[in-house]
Amino acid sequence: MTIQESRGAKSSPRRSLPRLLGRLTLGAALLLAGISHLTFNREAFHAQVPAWVPLDTDLVVVLSGIAEILLGTALLALHRWRVPVGWVVAAFFVAIFPGNISQFVTATDSFGLNSDLSRGIRLAFQPLLVLWALWATDAWRSWRAGRSAP
Repeated sequence: MTIQESRGAKSSPRRSLPRLLGRLTLGAALLLAGISHLTFNREAFHAQVPAWVPLDTDLVVVLSGIAEILLGTALLALHRWRVPVGWVVAAFFVAIFPGNISQFVTATDSFGLNSDLSRGIRLAFQPLLVLWALWATDAWRSWRAGRSAP
């Protein structure tokens, strides 16, 4: 009997090192992106705001930067809440996807995305961010487990 078994602990793939590293990496990336929204990349993020958004472009950039800082911090610090945080992060990535589509459709250059190919690759990467958030936080597995429970 191992020490974990004697304490009643079960080995869980939900607490795997790759998932933990994935969550921490995503959290750090969101935190950095949020800080850059408010500081050194503020103008560049204006290209991500579609013209049809009925708010001031700079306000959208600031609010999305604050959201990214909060989400990044939550991924880094709120382990017990990782599943709901994962769903919120995934929803955030879905919510900002129209900005990426707009940048592609309008051929707006920003962040070194100065060709249809580079903007298209950026578009393809966005769904991967959604999957990353759901995988790294165990949100998807928890949802599936809840659906299969009697």
